[in-house]
Amino acid sequence: MKIDKQAVLGALEKITVPGEGQNMVESGAVRNIQIFGDEVEVDITIRNPSLQARKKTEVEILKIIHKEVYEKAKIKINVKVDAPTKPKTNEIKGKPIPGIKNIIAVASGKGGVGKSTVTANLAVTLAKMGFKVGLLDADIYGPSMPIMFDVAHEKPLAVNVQGKSKMKPVESYGVQLLSIGFFTQPNQAVIWRGPMASKALNQMIFDAHWGDLDFMLLDLPPGTGDIHLSIMQAMPVTGAVIVSTPQEVALADARKGVAMFQQESINVPVLGIAENMAYFTPEELPNNKYYIFGKEGAKHLSEDLKVPFLGEIPLVQSIREAGDIGRPAAMQTATPIEAAFEELTKNVVREVVSRNKSLPPTEAIKITTMAGCSAVKKQ
Repeated sequence: MKIDKQAVLGALEKITVPGEGQNMVESGAVRNIQIFGDEVEVDITIRNPSLQARKKTEVEILKIIHKEVYEKAKIKINVKVDAPTKPKTNEIKGKPIPGIKNIIAVASGKGGVGKSTVTANLAVTLAKMGFKVGLLDADIYGPSMPIMFDVAHEKPLAVNVQGKSKMKPVESYGVQLLSIGFFTQPNQAVIWRGPMASKALNQMIFDAHWGDLDFMLLDLPPGTGDIHLSIMQAMPVTGAVIVSTPQEVALADARKGVAMFQQESINVPVLGIAENMAYFTPEELPNNKYYIFGKEGAKHLSEDLKVPFLGEIPLVQSIREAGDIGRPAAMQTATPIEAAFEELTKNVVREVVSRNKSLPPTEAIKITTMAGCSAVKKQ
């Protein structure tokens, strides 16, 4: 008997693909049919990877061809499994924070480059310019913002917002501030694993009443680790500012920081690189510049990586003193330090405006586990 190919197709239309609502022909599961006399060879692709689904498919094809086409047909079935990867995701889901227009992460590849100092002065300068500003001290293991803003002994109050109890950030110099430092003793070390730190951050982000903000600044821990992923998972970050000193050791780590944000799976725009401790100017010689850590290293790095250079901050004793007494140096009026931070802040604002005009909003990421390895992807 000569077997007709259309008859075989008609028979296969009566079989539903395992786990799908369409028949094998409609779904595209039937990839090829070859007929050699009384022999029929069928190539099938299914998405269900289970052995049970494969066996069921083979049995149903045998039965339907024998019943509908030719009961003595010799049938060979080639089943290929094309199962989509379904990574296991963790529980935290990134979502926008109502009322917050721009979220800027301030990061550094290594510690000791003055990232928190730059963040604090960037925040107060934005506030001086008339913006509504919030600052989240996300450096869980080394929170310094309560000291820098002279609010080390303050505690966030509870406020009722639409029937829910929320934390009210502490306000200082026009900046709304939250830090893990408000909830620990000065001599108490925070010894937490990643999930606990992430939970604390999410509480400060979503269980707080930030109100309407033009900018929220995130003071991230140094390096490129779990906290960084948790932050980018928890909220859509508008852009990142990388802080570095001019020396080669710091620049090498700053390069890694830029690379982290530029990964395709993370894709947070890098607004630029700020160079801290660019040069030393002694008080008695205000016109002299001594390049202790090297000259224009961060500027050259920004050119190499093709990201904006946001400005340079000198190494001046008064900046350190201002941070220690809890009054950021940018609060000093008519000084070179105020001018340096104003220039830096204006450049950051310019890059945010440019970024928002040319790019769509950043999505929060999902952290996934695939084959025992951590990975990240867009939501």
